[in-house]
Formats: sequence, C-alpha cells, structure tokens
Amino acid sequence: MRSQYLLKTNQQFLQQDLPDLPIALKQNFEAICNTALTQDPYGCFGLPNHQLKGDLAHCRAIEIDYNAISYRLVYRVYESPSPKRVQIISFAEHDLAYQIAKERK
Repeated sequence: MRSQYLLKTNQQFLQQDLPDLPIALKQNFEAICNTALTQDPYGCFGLPNHQLKGDLAHCRAIEIDYNAISYRLVYRVYESPSPKRVQIISFAEHDLAYQIAKERK
C-alpha cells in the first residue's frame, strides 16, 4: 500500500528520544512509521491511540506497553497544506513523552 502521509521528524527527536529507547521499541517505531502513521494516522491500524487534550490538543499519541512500562509516541497530523504529513514530536515513557512534547510543540 502506498503512503498517504509524509513522515517528518526533527533533530531533537532523532538525537534525544530514539537513542534512549530499548532496541525492540526502536524496531517497533520503524514498523509503526512505515505502516500505521503513513497510512492510517488516526486509526493506527488498531493500535491503541488517542487524541490529546490541553496544551497538546492538536496532537495524538500511540500507547505502547513494553516490559511493564507505558510509553507514548506523540505526533501531530497535518492535512494541509499539501502534502499531508505526520510530524513525530516525542517518544518516551508516558509522562516524559508528554513533557517533551509540550516543550517541542
């Protein structure tokens, strides 16, 4: 299936968030990006996800549990201007992911 959304990341995410993740989550991130986020960022092919509120009201989060720890992948979907895109904001343990996202948004 062809990607409908362009995936965007930033240097902070690549240099700070990804290196701190367990290897299995890094692999999951690649799989999620290549499918759920580029093709179905609102439904995520059934992965647990939700719209955020408050300071992050325009963002969404995918809920990922790994080794009894809750992680969140926080992102924002832009439908316009073209091309449609998904901006990755943060990926970290639950509370930290939201704190980082607020700082970066």
